[in-house]
Amino acid sequence: VQLQASGGGLVQTGGSLNLSCEASGFDLEYYVIGWFRRAPGKEREGVSCFSSRDASTHYAETVRGRFTFSRDNAKNTAYLQIDNLKPEDTAVYSCAAGGDCEGTIEYSYWGQGTLVTVSS
Repeated sequence: VQLQASGGGLVQTGGSLNLSCEASGFDLEYYVIGWFRRAPGKEREGVSCFSSRDASTHYAETVRGRFTFSRDNAKNTAYLQIDNLKPEDTAVYSCAAGGDCEGTIEYSYWGQGTLVTVSS
């Protein structure tokens, strides 16, 4: 059972990235999927959450309108499209499966993070 996040990199302000979260050993489509980030010196922040219960997607206020969640069940992969990147988006981004979007249930699976660095 594994989650693998990828797609990070160094981009300029205003650029875009598409992060991937590939699952192996379980069917991602039946799980709540969360994207998180941890900026240097800061606590982990949830940026997006997809609920498999009602197919709703939630975004943190700081990223709404710039981040877009999607998934490809055939590839057992979730994505986070990040547009109009800002220097404050610099962080290690991770994905997780299980849990809930309300933060009341711990996530079952966590992937290793992928680093996003935005230059000004």
